[in-house]
Amino acid sequence: MPRKSITPDTDLEQMSILDADGALDTDLEPDIAAETLLELHHTMLLARRFDERLLNLQRQGRIGTFPPCKGHEAAHLGAAAHLRPTDWMVPSFRELAALLWRGASLEQMLVFNNGFNEGGALPPDARTLPMAVPVGSQMLHAVGLAWAAQYRRTDEVVMTFFGDGATSEGDFHEAMNFAAVYQVPLVFVCQNNHWAISIPLHKQTRTPTLAQKALAYGMPGMQVDGNDLLSVYVAAGEAMARARGGGGPTLIECVTYRLIMHTTADDPTKYRSEEEVKAWLARDPLPRFQNYLKNKGVLADADLSAIEADIENRIQAAVTRAEARMAQPHDPLLMFEHLHAERPAELERQRRELADELDVAAKGATDG
Repeated sequence: MPRKSITPDTDLEQMSILDADGALDTDLEPDIAAETLLELHHTMLLARRFDERLLNLQRQGRIGTFPPCKGHEAAHLGAAAHLRPTDWMVPSFRELAALLWRGASLEQMLVFNNGFNEGGALPPDARTLPMAVPVGSQMLHAVGLAWAAQYRRTDEVVMTFFGDGATSEGDFHEAMNFAAVYQVPLVFVCQNNHWAISIPLHKQTRTPTLAQKALAYGMPGMQVDGNDLLSVYVAAGEAMARARGGGGPTLIECVTYRLIMHTTADDPTKYRSEEEVKAWLARDPLPRFQNYLKNKGVLADADLSAIEADIENRIQAAVTRAEARMAQPHDPLLMFEHLHAERPAELERQRRELADELDVAAKGATDG
């Protein structure tokens, strides 16, 4: 048999609508209501200021280690803005802005980041999974949710977030393959911030983009400017509509950058240059989006001052409530809750043992 050339589908798009210099492609500009634009801006600013406050609290020893999201806010919100209350969001560990958009409590996040198990408790009707620290593991959960939605013939769509480092994990490839084979309603949102902690992107993959990995699995892929909320919004809107209409999954690569450390246990000066960080600071998504809103006449400087003051008060109130809550007696047995619908026998045995030890300790304290 002769050799035959196989021409794979290589249809891949790259999109930027609002660049770092404020240039706007009006042909691609999405039609977003002014009310929604302001809500997106408020959430982006709240995420940035809360992120900064969390860093201060961590440095003061008032909360534990946490992963800052500074620089990722546009990728979070442009994607999550399309989720309906009935849709599922499956985060990794850096999606603060998306979590706030989905209604997460500042107080709850403070409690969680201080190591209290009840901080991870979810309301019974929640459609947002807790953060997943193991890199890439949450994508498999997202595929399972999407397969269940398809099986039940609902119109639910699942969106999962992950970083460039997760694309080096086997979980990523398993999730992509299963999602494509079964054409489940799932949107993969990759936040390519160029660093898997200290490992640069060029040491993780030989491909010039991460979006093109979608082609190997037979699903659409797109690369967008992840610091441009408008680009992410358009790409995510197309992907959500495709998924909801039975068109299967999509991979969106949001090219972005984390402007500070990976987590508060990390020192990024050890592996990346000051020049690189300064170059990306010039592409900061927050002032870019604010300038866009001002140019449209949707936001004024006077409005911004009032919003900043309101956010500062809201954050301080949440800190006060959280610290008062954490000062109350803590029930260690809560560590066994919110993990399983039906607790496995081994965990139930451990729970009983701990409960017995706590009873003994309490009686000893009373007798003493």
